[in-house]
Amino acid sequence: MRTTILLLLILLLASCMGYKELPVEYDYSYRGNFKRYRTFEIVHAKNEADTNHLNLVVEKSIISRMKFLGYRQVSHRPHLLISFKMFTDSLRFTGYAQPDIEDWIESQKEDLTYDKQRYDLKTGTLLIQFFDRRQNRSIWQGYATTLYGSIDFNNNRHLKNAVISILDKYRFWADGFVEGTQPAGEEKGLQ
Repeated sequence: MRTTILLLLILLLASCMGYKELPVEYDYSYRGNFKRYRTFEIVHAKNEADTNHLNLVVEKSIISRMKFLGYRQVSHRPHLLISFKMFTDSLRFTGYAQPDIEDWIESQKEDLTYDKQRYDLKTGTLLIQFFDRRQNRSIWQGYATTLYGSIDFNNNRHLKNAVISILDKYRFWADGFVEGTQPAGEEKGLQ
């Protein structure tokens, strides 16, 4: 009995050691309707091969996380369009100093300013962006980079950890998911 408990404890600890949360940053739009989104789709760049192994790892990780949050992947008129890009080289990036998104959601002040912050990112950045299809605007972006922690783009586990770390900052359940109800017309795919 003790051996079984010890073995289970070791397996539990080993599974926890496989995930290392990376420090990440994120920015958001004050016009985002974060509590009203239910569906999503991944956007593919026309010039990039969809079959690229690294892209597939990131895409599957994003889809898995979004489904965990209760979002449904649909190809027709999704609420959110999600894109991602891996930058292996250096890049100049503009982020924003903003209140924590949970604090902003409680206050819902739209008159806040976007205080730009410039970053000189040396190498290895993963950027994930959410677009509100109806508003035709970016409403959230999260990024992990070597500025905050090491990402090995040739290692599937590092890529998955980077996606999980980024999307841990997007803390919104799909509309109707937590309460266990679907909005009217949702079961027929109406949006």
